[in-house]
Amino acid sequence: MESRLDRWFKLRENQTDVRREVLGGLTTFMTMSYIIFVQPAILGQAGMDKGAVMVATCLASALATLLTGLLANYPVAQAPAMGHNVFFAVTVCGLMGYSWQVALGANFISGLIFLILALLGVAGKLVEIIPDSLKNAIAAGIGLLIALIGLEYAGIVVATPGVLVGLGDLGSKPVVLAFFGLLAISILIAWKVPGALLWGILLTAAVGLPLGVVKYQGVLSAPPSLEPTLFRLDIVGALKSGLIPIIFVFFFLDVFDTLGTLVGVCAPAGFFRDGKLPKANQAMLADATGTVVGTLLGTSTVTSYIESSTGISQGARTGLASVVTSVMFLGALFLNPLAAMIGGSFVYKDQVLHPVIAPPLIIVGFLMMKSVARIDWDEVSEAIPAFLTIVVMPLAVSITDGMAFGFISYTLLKMAKGEAKKVHWLVYLISVLLVARYLVRYFG
Repeated sequence: MESRLDRWFKLRENQTDVRREVLGGLTTFMTMSYIIFVQPAILGQAGMDKGAVMVATCLASALATLLTGLLANYPVAQAPAMGHNVFFAVTVCGLMGYSWQVALGANFISGLIFLILALLGVAGKLVEIIPDSLKNAIAAGIGLLIALIGLEYAGIVVATPGVLVGLGDLGSKPVVLAFFGLLAISILIAWKVPGALLWGILLTAAVGLPLGVVKYQGVLSAPPSLEPTLFRLDIVGALKSGLIPIIFVFFFLDVFDTLGTLVGVCAPAGFFRDGKLPKANQAMLADATGTVVGTLLGTSTVTSYIESSTGISQGARTGLASVVTSVMFLGALFLNPLAAMIGGSFVYKDQVLHPVIAPPLIIVGFLMMKSVARIDWDEVSEAIPAFLTIVVMPLAVSITDGMAFGFISYTLLKMAKGEAKKVHWLVYLISVLLVARYLVRYFG
C-alpha cells in the first residue's frame, strides 16, 4: 500500500512519508474546519437552509481538495472562501436584494468562466494585467469589510443615528462573549497553536452555553438533506437581472484568491521551479471545479485556503495530505447539530447577533490586512487608488464600489501623469465599464 502511495504521490522524491502527509492533512483540516460552522451561518442570512449549506460545503470542499491532491499533487486544501460568502449573502442578497437562487446562478457562471479559462491554461495570465497596488488593496479592503461584519455580528458596532455607526452595549452578554472569543483566538494565534480559529470557536461556544447565549443542540447526527439547495440556482435569472458586474466580481475574487493563496503557500514550501509553479493550472482547475459543483449543491465560491500552510509546516509536501483533508470533510457531514449550535443567532434589543462566529470574522479581517505592507505608498498614482479601494469597500459595504473607485482613479491618475501606455488596455476597459455602471445607475 505504501509503495503505491509512494509511486502516485512521489513521496520519497519529495522527501516525505505517509505519516507526515497524514499529520499534515489532519492539521490543515483542523485549522480550516471553522468554515463548516461559519458558512451555514453566513449564507443562512440570505435565506438558505443552513443544514443543506453545511452538507454542500463539506461535499464541495472534499471534491475540490481531492482534485487538488490528485491532479496537482499539492498539499493545498479548498473550501468556500471567507469574504466571498459575505459578499454573496450581505451584498448581493442583502443590500442589492437578489434572491439566493439568482446569486448562486451568478456564482455558477463565474465559476464556469474560470473553469473554461483553466482548461485553456490562460486563467493565470489574467492576473498579470491588474496592478499590484490594486491587488493588495482589494485584499485589504475585503479584510476590513469582513471585520466590520464581524463587529456587527458581535454587537460591538451598531447603527447609530447621525454618525451611522457607534459602539453597542459593551456590557451585554453577547458582546462579552464575542470579546472573550476574540481574545482567546488572538492568544492561540500568538502561541502558534494549530487550528487556533477552530479551537477558539469551540471554546467560545462552550463559554456561551452557561451564559445562555448558545443553546445546546447536540454534536452528531445523520447528515441533513441537501434537497433545499440542490440544483436550486437560477442561471437564467442571473443573466436577466443584469448581474454581469456581479459575475465579474465573483470571477475576479476567485481567480485572485486562488493565485494569491497558491503563491503564499507554495513559495515558502519550495514548490516553485525557476520562478514558476508547476501544475498551478491543475490546482486552479480543481478550484474552478469546486466552485461550479459547489453552486450546484448550494454553497458559494470555493477557493484554495491559506490555512494549508499549517499542514505544510507539519511536513506535508504532496497531494496525499490533501486526500486526508478531503476524507475529513466527508466525516464532518455528521456534525450538523454542532454547526447549528455554533452558527446560531442570539436576539438582543432587536439585534440578531452571532457572537460565536464574530471573532473569527474579525481575525480573518486582520489577516487580510497584511497586504497593505506591499503597497507603494510613496507613489501617489498607486497609493491613492489603493487607499480609495480600501476605505470605500467597508464604508460603502460594497466590494464592487471599492474596486470601481480603485480602477477608475488608477486610470485617471496614470493618464494625468503621462503614463497611459503603462496601463494594460483591459484595465481601461474595466474602468470604462465601471463608469458606465454608475452612469446607468444615476442618470439612466
